[in-house]
Amino acid sequence: LDFGYHTGWRRGEIFKLEWQNVDLEAGVIRLRHKLSKNKEGRVLALSEPLKKLIERRWQARVLGCPFVFHMKGKPIGDWRKTWNRACREAGLPGKLFHDLRRTVVRNLVRAGVVDKVAMSLTGHKTRSVFDRYNIVSEADLQQASNRLVDYIAKQSKIPSVVPISKKF
Repeated sequence: LDFGYHTGWRRGEIFKLEWQNVDLEAGVIRLRHKLSKNKEGRVLALSEPLKKLIERRWQARVLGCPFVFHMKGKPIGDWRKTWNRACREAGLPGKLFHDLRRTVVRNLVRAGVVDKVAMSLTGHKTRSVFDRYNIVSEADLQQASNRLVDYIAKQSKIPSVVPISKKF
């Protein structure tokens, strides 16, 4: 869950991630093209929360298991029932793990990350799909209105248009 929240990676990409693709020294994870839905590999620079998460997973590793995320050394299988129960107990029935991708896209855009870089992080190949994930809310519209008011208020009060003299 935490990895998905901080990366926007697809569930299959997360579950298939192997230790051979993690370079803690360089602070990156290299997703192989074979594991990516769009068949393009990508690099994830590890933020501080992700470094800590990967270090915890390193402590929980099982010898002989290549996967970063596993259940007692076995690949994670179908966990929809567990996910649905956790969502119900959290008061969020009907949420999907895939909803985390939308959250990450929105967070990246609102943090001011350039769209091309955000798309590279999340693995979105086309602008149209990326835009579908970046849903505008009423709070976003309110924030935009407030920023416009702030911008206008900071503008010079000196008129930029000088009246033409009536004397010729």
